Amino acid sequence: MSIRLRLLFSFASVVIVSIVLFLAAAYLLSVAVTGDARSFGSFYRIHYAIHPLSEEEENIFLELKYLAKHDPERLLDENLLQDFDLQLKMVQSGLIVRRNDNIVYATPTLREEAAFGDMPAYEMGNYSIRNTMNLGSRFFSYAKFDFYFSESGRENEKGSVFVLRERSPFAQLVRTLLPILIAVFLVILLLTGLLLYRYVTRTIVKPLDRLRRSAEGIKEGDLSIKLEPSSNDEVGQLVMSFEDMRGKLEQSVQLQLRYEENRKQLLSNISHDLRTPITTIKGYAEGIRDGLTDTKEKLDRYVGAIHTRASDLEKLVGELLYYSKLDMNKEPYSFEQVELYGFLHAAVGEMAIELEQLGVKVHWEERSSAPAYAMADREKLRRVVSNLLGNCLKYMPRTQDEKRIDIGLTEEPDGFFAVRISDNGHGIPDEALPHIFERFYRAEPSRSMAAGGSGLGLAIAKQIIEGHGGAIRAESSVSQGTTICFTLQSFEDHRQRQVGNEP
Repeated sequence: MSIRLRLLFSFASVVIVSIVLFLAAAYLLSVAVTGDARSFGSFYRIHYAIHPLSEEEENIFLELKYLAKHDPERLLDENLLQDFDLQLKMVQSGLIVRRNDNIVYATPTLREEAAFGDMPAYEMGNYSIRNTMNLGSRFFSYAKFDFYFSESGRENEKGSVFVLRERSPFAQLVRTLLPILIAVFLVILLLTGLLLYRYVTRTIVKPLDRLRRSAEGIKEGDLSIKLEPSSNDEVGQLVMSFEDMRGKLEQSVQLQLRYEENRKQLLSNISHDLRTPITTIKGYAEGIRDGLTDTKEKLDRYVGAIHTRASDLEKLVGELLYYSKLDMNKEPYSFEQVELYGFLHAAVGEMAIELEQLGVKVHWEERSSAPAYAMADREKLRRVVSNLLGNCLKYMPRTQDEKRIDIGLTEEPDGFFAVRISDNGHGIPDEALPHIFERFYRAEPSRSMAAGGSGLGLAIAKQIIEGHGGAIRAESSVSQGTTICFTLQSFEDHRQRQVGNEP
C-alpha cells in the first residue's frame, strides 16, 4: 500500500472511528443516565418522562393539582384557567383541562392538536403523572392529574388537568449533555490521534530514521550498516534504492582500495623488474670503464650482454605501455572477419623456427570441414597466440624427452568459437592458478625474467580477449601440463546481433 493511500486510510479511520466511538459513548451515557437500554431513541422520551417540567412549571402544576383535589369545580372557570395559562405561557408551556372525552380548556396554540390528538387515558390512581406524548406531529412532555368533579350530578364525571411543554427531541438533551459529550469527543480524538501517530511512526518515521542513521554512517565512512525494507511502499522502495546505492558505494570503495593495492603492487613489481636489467647493464658498463675488457672477445661479450639486457628492458617497457593502453581503453580495435583455422596455422608458422630449435612438436586436433569465421582484430589476436605459445615454450622443461603443444578449435552453442592451446610442461600449482592472469604475476618467487618473462603476457592476452567480448581461462595440474582456452564471437552471430539492434 502506498503512503498516500495509507495516510488517506489513516485519517479516514480517525474520522470514522471517532464518530463510531462518540456515538457509542453517547449511547452508553444515555443508558447510564436513564438506566434504560431499549433503544437510543427512547432515551429522549425517558429523560423527559422523568423530568418533564421546569421548577416554575412544577409550581403551577401543583396549584392546579391542589384545586383538582379540593375544589375541582373551579377548573371549569375559564377566567381562572386563562390566568393559569398566561403564567404557563411565560415559561413557554401550555394547559389542557379535560372532562370525560371533551376538552374543557386548551391553550390556543394546542386546541387543534388537543381536539384530534391521542390524549393519554384516565388513570384515577395517578400512578404515572409524568410522561411524554405526541399530539399530531408535535412532541410534548407533560405532568397530568386525573380527578372526579364533585358538584351535584357530576360525581361520576372524570376530569384531567395537563401542564405540557413542547420539546425538541435533541435540544434539551444537547444542552444538558453537551459539556460531557465534548469532553468524550476530545478524549476519543486524542486516543485515535495517538494510535495514528503510533501507526505512522512505526511504518514511516522509523524506516526514515534508520535511513538517516545509515546516511550519517556513510558520511562518517561506515558502509557496513545494512538496511532491510519492511514494506513495498514508497518508503520501502526508497530504502531498497538506498541499500542498492550503499552496496554499490561499498563495492566502489572496496574496488578503489583494491586498485590502490594493485597500484602499490604494480609499482613494486615494476621497480623489481626494471632494477634487474639496469643493475646488469650498470655492472657490465662499469667493467668496461674499469678496463676489464682488455681483449676484443671480452669487450664483445660485455657489449652483447648490455645489448641483451637493454632489449629486455625495452621489451618490458613496451609491454607495460601496451598493457596500460589496453587497461585504459586507449588502444583502438580494428575488427574484421577472420578465418580462425588459417589464422592459427599462420601464427604458429611464424614461430616454426623456434619450435624446431627447441624440439617442440605441434599437434592439431581434428577440425570440421566448415570454415570458422570470427570477428577479431587480427594484429591483437596474433599477439595473444604469440604470448600463449611463448609461455608454453618458456615453461617447457629443457630436459623433457617429448615436448608437445596441442591446438584445437571448436564451435560453442552460444555463437562463440573456443580456441585451446595445451602443452605437456610441468604445469601450474593449484595455489598459483587463479592469479596467472594478473599483471606481473609469476608462479616462481624469484621473478627471474630469464625464467618467467615480463609477467605481462597473460595479462595482455586477457585484456585483448575481453576486449573482443570473449573470455579466457586456464586449466592445469602439476606435471600434467597446462591448457589455456579463449573464446571469440562468430562472425555470423555478430552480424545477427547487429541486425537485431538496428531500429
